[in-house]
Amino acid sequence: MAERTLIIIKPDGIQRRLAGEVISRFERKGLKLVGAKLMQISREQAERHYAVHKGKPFFPRTVEYLSSGPVLAMVWEGDGVIAMSREMMGSTFGAQAKPGTIRGDFSCSPEGINLIHGSDSPPSAEYEIGLYFSPEEMVSYSFADERWVTGKKS
Repeated sequence: MAERTLIIIKPDGIQRRLAGEVISRFERKGLKLVGAKLMQISREQAERHYAVHKGKPFFPRTVEYLSSGPVLAMVWEGDGVIAMSREMMGSTFGAQAKPGTIRGDFSCSPEGINLIHGSDSPPSAEYEIGLYFSPEEMVSYSFADERWVTGKKS
């Protein structure tokens, strides 16, 4: 199976009507959407999501931000999807992100108001996907043009 990652369009991305733009970028890259849900993340769920940062000064602000409004949680699949999606997202802070990246094009925040979350490693992806999706909520399928996008034969 190809690698999977969790991508979340955060509350500011939903409020600014950028979900379609973000999804379009991932689709144009050739990545495969295998799970998606619009949801409100509870404070407790946000605390579990950012548990590795508990005790750090930014933890309360980050938890509050993620649970402040609706988000679109998605699972994307593809060879090297974690590294690719991290590149596509850009630097954590929009003010430092390069043009052409999601954060570079749509965020100028020097803080953590940064539109999108993506898993940073395979173990993180596995943990984070499990916070938001059951295995039954993800779909396996093939694209008709997969060979032309990925260069792999079925």
